Amino acid sequence: MASITISLPDAAKDWIDEQVRSGGYANAAEYVSELVTQERVRQGEELSLEEVRHLIKASKASGIGTRSMDELFAEAERLVEAKKARRA
Repeated sequence: MASITISLPDAAKDWIDEQVRSGGYANAAEYVSELVTQERVRQGEELSLEEVRHLIKASKASGIGTRSMDELFAEAERLVEAKKARRA
């Protein structure tokens, strides 16, 4: 795996640290890697088979969520509406 060193504003570092502390990510590198993957998908770039396998493995390891299907669908609808609003 490759390494990269970046400088961030304190607020950005604090945000990343909070995401890790909240238990969503094992470390800052995992969080940043997830952001890069999300942006690639958003821009329509296809992921490699290895990347898809990694995503599946990570989602299985994250365990079962606590939100209901209704909550998940409501969140999905909110995200779609927010995306539409940004495009308008």
